[in-house]
Parts: sequence; structure tokens; C-alpha cells
Amino acid sequence: MRKSITFDDWALERYEKSGYVRWESILHFYSIDCVKAGYLVKKNGVWYVTPEGEDALKLGPEKMLCEANAAYSKWRTEHPVSPKEDIPDEPSAQVFSYEEIEQKAIEGLEAFIDSKNAYEFQDLVAALLRGMGYYTPFVAPKGKDGGVDIVAYRDPLGTESPRIQVQIKHRESSATVQEVRQLMGLLQKEGDVGIFVSTGGFTPDGRNAARGSHVHVELIDLNRFIRLWQDFYDKLKEEDKSLLPLRPIFFLSQTE
Repeated sequence: MRKSITFDDWALERYEKSGYVRWESILHFYSIDCVKAGYLVKKNGVWYVTPEGEDALKLGPEKMLCEANAAYSKWRTEHPVSPKEDIPDEPSAQVFSYEEIEQKAIEGLEAFIDSKNAYEFQDLVAALLRGMGYYTPFVAPKGKDGGVDIVAYRDPLGTESPRIQVQIKHRESSATVQEVRQLMGLLQKEGDVGIFVSTGGFTPDGRNAARGSHVHVELIDLNRFIRLWQDFYDKLKEEDKSLLPLRPIFFLSQTE
């Protein structure tokens, strides 16, 4: 939203007490209704529109908001805790602190990864694969790599399936269908699996090509890479953890 919408000065102001940006806090506040209505789900800091949400979009913004408000009211009736308040001048920091800090954390990880060059990011991917239990006998040196940046095996000799060939693109632009098909063309042996890691994501045609492929090609964008790094971080060796070190923060779980 920051990239696609121009906000006025009022929306960009920060609340004096919490330091939160006004439009972000208001967005979080109103998203509660859409979540309770089943229009949105949030996972690992990323919002997803549900099929019900897609249908609700056809109602137009005003009617959709009314329907979401009604769904929230019904949910609140069934889960009485405290009545929903009108949006205040400064939404409660207790309500929004976790989501906002989570989002800031993800942005920090994205910025850190973006600051790495292609070979440093390649080392990150190899480290993740080792944390997932794979051996990485080949990590491409600088120069031409023949289309494969990393080779990963389940056992040291590569006698067990799957045998993984990894292509990596560390850039802002999305990986194209031609690039995805190039990786598919390298998977010639039974038990070969392709992994395409692209920090710029993938074009729709590229995703469709991977889904419809007769060989197994797994696509990993930046968000998915960060989630996997978080999930397998405890299994990484200390030297690999140091490539992208994390520190957990614990919050009191509040009943909605």
C-alpha cells in the first residue's frame, strides 16, 4: 500500500504517544472487521484475500464495510469481552503493537537480504538447505554456472531422492516463464527436483508453468524464503545462523 497509494499529511502523521503512523493504525483497526467476516486472513505478516473476500469486493466499498461490520457485531455477540469502540484518535497500542512490530521485523529482514549481493544470497539459500537436512556439495563459484547455482542431496553421495538443483535470482524483477522453463529443462534424471528462488517473485506465467510441469519445480519467493529461514533457524549450524541472525521476542497472548 505504501508503494501504490499517495497519502496526505494527516494520514502520514505519527501519534505522539506510540509513534505509530496514523494510516497504518487505522488500517489495522478496520481489518479486524474483515477478518471476522472471513474476507481476510493473515499469515506471517502477509494478508490474503479469501474467496469470500473476493465475492464481497463485488458489493462495493460501502456495502462491503457494512457487511463486515455486521459480521464483527455477530462475532462480538458470540464472544462477549468488551464492546467495540469507535475508532479513537490513537488506536490502542496494546491492540496493534504485535502486528506492527511483526511487520517491522519482516521489513527489516527484507532490507537485510536486499543489501546482500547475489553470491551472499546464494550462501543464504545453501545454508537454509543444510538446515533442512540437505548436503550441498556444489555451490556455484563466481562466473558462469550452467544454469544451476546449488546442488543439494539427501545423503552425501546423492544416491537418495530427491536430488535437488537450485536456480537463484536475487533482483527486483520477477523471474520469467522462460527462466522457469530453463530450470525445468535441466531436470533430466528420475528423482531430480528443481527449486527456483527469486527475491523478486515470479510472473503469473512463470508460476503457471511450474504448477503444470511434468517435473517437480518448487518456487520460493522472498516471503517464503523468510518463513522457511524462521522455521528452520534452530536447526542451522552457528556459522550458518550468522549469515542472517534472528532473535525471538515473546508477547503476552491477549484474548480477542
